[in-house]
Amino acid sequence: MTTEIKKHVRDRVLSSFDYSEQITDEALIEEIDKVVSVEARTSFLPVQEREELRNSIYNSIRGLDILEELLCKEDITEIMVNGNRNIFLESHGTLTKWDKCFESEEKLQDIIQQIVAEANRVVNESSPIVDARLKDGSRVNVILPPVALNGPIVTIRKFSKDPLTMEKLVSLGALSEEAAEALRRLVLAKYNVFVCGGTGSGKTTFLNALSDFIPPDERIITIEDSAELKITNIKNLVRLEVRNRNSEGCMEVTIRDLIRAALRMRPDRIIVGEIRGAEVVDMLQAMNTGHDGSLSTGHGNSIPDMLDRMETMMLMGVEVPLMAARKQIASAVDIMVHLGRLRDGSRKVLEISEVLGINDGDIELNPLFVFKEDEETIDGDNPKKILGELKRTTNPFVRQGKLKRAGIRWID
Repeated sequence: MTTEIKKHVRDRVLSSFDYSEQITDEALIEEIDKVVSVEARTSFLPVQEREELRNSIYNSIRGLDILEELLCKEDITEIMVNGNRNIFLESHGTLTKWDKCFESEEKLQDIIQQIVAEANRVVNESSPIVDARLKDGSRVNVILPPVALNGPIVTIRKFSKDPLTMEKLVSLGALSEEAAEALRRLVLAKYNVFVCGGTGSGKTTFLNALSDFIPPDERIITIEDSAELKITNIKNLVRLEVRNRNSEGCMEVTIRDLIRAALRMRPDRIIVGEIRGAEVVDMLQAMNTGHDGSLSTGHGNSIPDMLDRMETMMLMGVEVPLMAARKQIASAVDIMVHLGRLRDGSRKVLEISEVLGINDGDIELNPLFVFKEDEETIDGDNPKKILGELKRTTNPFVRQGKLKRAGIRWID
C-alpha cells in the first residue's frame, strides 16, 4: 500500500461529507469501507492491505495517524518523533528506528495541534515547547521549529494501562520482598518519602505503587505538572494539574500555587508528582507542618546528588542561609529511595536510606537497603542481564518514632 493510495482514498472520503453536519464514527467508517472497497478493486489490493488501509484512513482522520498503531502496542514504552521522517521506538530497553513515517511535516503538525488541543494546551512558533498528555495518560512533550532544527519533535512516554503494583515490581526483580514490606510499613506510619532517579528510571511508576500502601480512608491531593499518576485505591482523591499562561489571557497556575491551595483543602497527605524548582520550598513546608506521609519525586543520579539539588532549588525559591535550607530538608524528608535504569535496560531500586539529620554541617544518611550487583551472564542472543539483589544492610533503623506512634513494628 503506497502513500499515494492512502492520500487518494482519504481525500475521497473527506470530500464526500457535508461538514455543516456532525459526522459520527459510524458514518465515517461506513464511508471509508465504501471508498476502500472501490479502491481495492481498481488497485487489486489483497485483503490484509485492504484492512490496513481502512484502519490507516480512520486513524488519520479521527486518531493520531500512524502513532495509533504504536500506542496500541503494550511492549513499546517510548515513542520519539524526530521530524516527519524519523520515528524511534523504545521496547524492552532497546531503541530501534521504525520503518514508517508521516507523509508530510504538515500532517505531523496537524497531529501535534490535535494532541495539545485535547489537553487544553497551546503550542506555536511563539510558544514552541509544551507538555501535554493523551487520553490514556501517556505523557507528551512537543518542541516545534524554530527551536527544533530538524522539524517538529514529539516524545511520548507511555504508561501501562494497568499500573504496576508493588507485588508486580517485586516479581519483576525491581526490589526485594523485604524492602517492599519495609516501605509498606513506612508509608502506613506516615513517613515522608522522596523518590529520586534519572530519566526513565520509573519514578512515576514507583510512586503509583507506593500509593497503594496509603489507607483508603485518607484524603489525598495529587499535584502534577502533567497528570500521570493513577491512584485507584483512594476514594477521597483530589487531582490537581498546573496551567500554563496562554495567549487568551488565562493566568498561569504553578505547582507552588497548587501546593499552597492544597494546604487549605484538609489533606491527610500531599503527593507532588515531580519537584523541579522553587516549589520544593512549599513541599518541604507542607511536610514540616502536619502533612506527614507526603510523597514526591525528583531527578537525581544518587541520593546525595538529589539532596544537593534540593538545596539548590530551595535557595532559588527563598533567601535563607545554606545551613537553614539543609536543616529544613533534613527535618522534612524521612526516607529517600533511589531508582536506576541499569545497562541491560532493567529498572531497579538501588538504595533506600533514612535521613538522620545534620551531622558536622552535612545531611547524614543511614542506608537501609543497597543494591548489590553479582555478575553478568549471557543468555543466548539476549544482551547481558545484570544479576543482583537489593539487600538489607546491617544498619539499624534509627528514627522509629512514627512507627511506634502508629503501633507498627519495624521489620525483624
